[in-house]
Amino acid sequence: MRTSFRGTGRPGVIAGGIITGVLVLTAAACGSSTSSAPAAAASPSHHAMASHHAMAESAVFGSDCGMVPATGMGSLHGMGMDPVVTAASHNPLLTTLAKDIKTTGLTADLNSMHTITVFAPANTAFAKLPASAMTMMHSRAELTKILKYHVVDGTITPAELASGKPLTTLEGSTLKPAKMGAVYEVNNASVICGNIHTANATVYVINKVLTPMH
Repeated sequence: MRTSFRGTGRPGVIAGGIITGVLVLTAAACGSSTSSAPAAAASPSHHAMASHHAMAESAVFGSDCGMVPATGMGSLHGMGMDPVVTAASHNPLLTTLAKDIKTTGLTADLNSMHTITVFAPANTAFAKLPASAMTMMHSRAELTKILKYHVVDGTITPAELASGKPLTTLEGSTLKPAKMGAVYEVNNASVICGNIHTANATVYVINKVLTPMH
């Protein structure tokens, strides 16, 4: 009788243990799936916000951006392939600036710098200069000083312009950026097409020629 009891009781215990174990594992799997769902759902939202911020920081802006060619070497894409002075020479807004840089012999220096920001006066800005300023710019030394005053080492973002923090130029003096409503400014010159990226620079086209105080 003992032999018969042992033979019929043990399979029931084993079967019961297996069923219980399956139920426990199933419940654990369901609990794990439910708890991980919110984390997975939160991830795309975080990446979307980061992507939106990055796009806002890289987009061009300004009233005259429509004057930049849509295609070709002077287009936004074309400028991105060339160093800054070469890129400016192909942009119909900046040919005077490129010519003046060549006159001073700064082309190679600016084209070879690793990362800079250029506040680039448009052709119309040079055309509006008074005769006294034009005479001063006929001096190569003065013209060099003025052009260096438009260049800042490093990449300056739109957010940094809006912060109003002074920027030290290659000439040695400082520029005062600002944001007035929707318009970005530097020394009261308005950015008419900004955040243009060349191979080695960030360019903000402005509507005035800036002159250092000394």
